[in-house]
Amino acid sequence: MSDKISDKNGVVYTPSRRLFLGTMVAGTALGLGGCSVMESLFGSGDSGSTTGSLVAGEYDDDKDSKVSRRVQRKKRDLGLDKYKERYLSFHHTHTGERLKITYWEGGSYITDALKDVNHLMRDFRSNDTHRIDPVLLDQLFAVRMKLDTDRPFHIISGYRSPHTNAMLRGRGRGGVAKHSLHMSGKAIDIRVPGRSLEKVRLAALSMQSGGVGYYAGPQFVHMDTGRVRRW
Repeated sequence: MSDKISDKNGVVYTPSRRLFLGTMVAGTALGLGGCSVMESLFGSGDSGSTTGSLVAGEYDDDKDSKVSRRVQRKKRDLGLDKYKERYLSFHHTHTGERLKITYWEGGSYITDALKDVNHLMRDFRSNDTHRIDPVLLDQLFAVRMKLDTDRPFHIISGYRSPHTNAMLRGRGRGGVAKHSLHMSGKAIDIRVPGRSLEKVRLAALSMQSGGVGYYAGPQFVHMDTGRVRRW
């Protein structure tokens, strides 16, 4: 059950995170195409390209049909079969709400628990809710196990409605993608008390199960269920 506490609205700050190829000359000399150069420099699947330059970030890969299949990795099994139940705890930094819940048990997800998660991770500006991808919860549980912690995940941003996403883009917030995975309930920005951002980042990257972004300025790690990539 969720413990809901009202608090003042906060503002999510997402700085720009863009990676660019400094030159294509080396790739040409090696006889490599654009995608091969990307794989050579960054490792396949770490970044996505929509306009010819490498732009890493939280774009919606369902919309990004221009990215070559050659730079996509097969996601690895999270290795959760050994756990009889999967549980998480959260603290929403903008609303003050807390939630400690078992969301998977007996071989299936618990419907009421997922509804509580959907409410907690709602767009706190508009109060709109959206289905949160259960795979995102599994990623968080796997990270929790890797970090060996019972501390709650601090939520900086969960679901964002199209209106909120457009508003943040209009304000010039760097890194807010037009087709952000936050808008489809497939992304979350987090901190973990007692664990450095670098440790959280490394734990998330080790899963090879989606996108991982590191934001040192506003102090959070972005995780999503899109293609395997990093920035």
